[in-house]
Amino acid sequence: MWQPMELRTVHRLSFAGGNVLFSMQLCLHKWKNQSRSYSITRFGGKNFFSERTRPSIYCSIAAENDPYVSSTVQGTDAKVIYSVSPAMGHNQESHPESNFRVPAIINALEKMELSPMYRGSEIFELQNFRPASVNDIANVHSRAYVSGLEKAMDQASQQGMIFIDGSGPTYATATTFHESLLAAGAGISLVDSVVEASKKSQNPPIGFALIRPPGHHAIPKGPMGFCVFGNVAIAARYAQKVHGLKRIFIIDFDVHHGNGTNDAFYDDADIFFLSTHQDGSYPGTGKIDEVGHGKGEGTTLNLPLPGGSGDIAMRTVFDEIIVPCAQKFKPDLILVSAGYDGHVLDPLANLQFTTGTYYMLSSNIKQLAKNLCGGRCLFFLEGGYNLDSLSYSVADSFRALLGDPSMASTFDDPAVLYEEPSTKVKQAIQKVKSIHSL
Repeated sequence: MWQPMELRTVHRLSFAGGNVLFSMQLCLHKWKNQSRSYSITRFGGKNFFSERTRPSIYCSIAAENDPYVSSTVQGTDAKVIYSVSPAMGHNQESHPESNFRVPAIINALEKMELSPMYRGSEIFELQNFRPASVNDIANVHSRAYVSGLEKAMDQASQQGMIFIDGSGPTYATATTFHESLLAAGAGISLVDSVVEASKKSQNPPIGFALIRPPGHHAIPKGPMGFCVFGNVAIAARYAQKVHGLKRIFIIDFDVHHGNGTNDAFYDDADIFFLSTHQDGSYPGTGKIDEVGHGKGEGTTLNLPLPGGSGDIAMRTVFDEIIVPCAQKFKPDLILVSAGYDGHVLDPLANLQFTTGTYYMLSSNIKQLAKNLCGGRCLFFLEGGYNLDSLSYSVADSFRALLGDPSMASTFDDPAVLYEEPSTKVKQAIQKVKSIHSL
């Protein structure tokens, strides 16, 4: 039975500015208001979250009865379909993985007119999606972990917050279990929508799950590194079991190695996991010689990039590593662990990605999916802890998926960049190409 590695009591969190603390009970809910707008302000040296438009709260319903899901099945000319699960109750004061993150993105999308209100049918928000079931979660995580986390919610409710990961600062509040189910559900409901749309169109919408807690560090037996459930891994298994999409290609461009996803599919020949991450960064896994085991040997590719790697490095990686790997694997679906913490402004690492880097990656991955798997592709939010670079970069990813020109030049400052370690990057790429016969 999984039990919290370390339990520490803290005072119950308070929220300034009229913040809504989601009441997670048997009837899970979803923020339902396309015109919602959030603001993040500073007062006395602290950030505070406030809502300009109070969101309505609705019960989630089963996907087969969901009018929003069925409307995408009936046909839409949407280019992007997204879901929002901000986990407002899962929060620790001053923690980088905070409940400011998703609202900051929604604010940016509204400000930059990249929402259904401004773009009409080109952008569709999937609403009233169902939470993931325990069985969905147990396709990746042990049932002992899932039941242990659910039971720990009583303690979190009594103490205000507990720490559930002895190897990193992963916390839980009274709402963490249910909000993590909702985040995973947002992803698998997008899988339903994208797959159904692909049956009726050669250009289905790209899915984007704006969710938290993130998931790619969560290992099968427990939480890790800010992550509770492996959202991408759960979606991959769901796509296989429910939709019969056998071969799944996962791209993880978060600055940290997606060790949880790596471990979940390390011996699986039908799921290819490809991670680019900063060499030596948390959690210290993802070495270049970690290539899978048994039947899965060769379907895990880890490319640790030296600190200082940036746009030039990632363009080369995409052309010389990601494209030939995907072409060789021939996927039925592409899933993306979209971490934005490789941005040069992000405080938790030391890469030099820019907003333009993320535009390039999103645009190229979209085209890759169109070429290889009928356009079936979904992005899942992972890291990204500078609210400005996070929100601008996600917005530029939306532009890429819509086919709009990049606006990265309005945000990126070339003056903060320095020379990339091109020799070390080339050496890493050549070593990976040799190991994987690319």
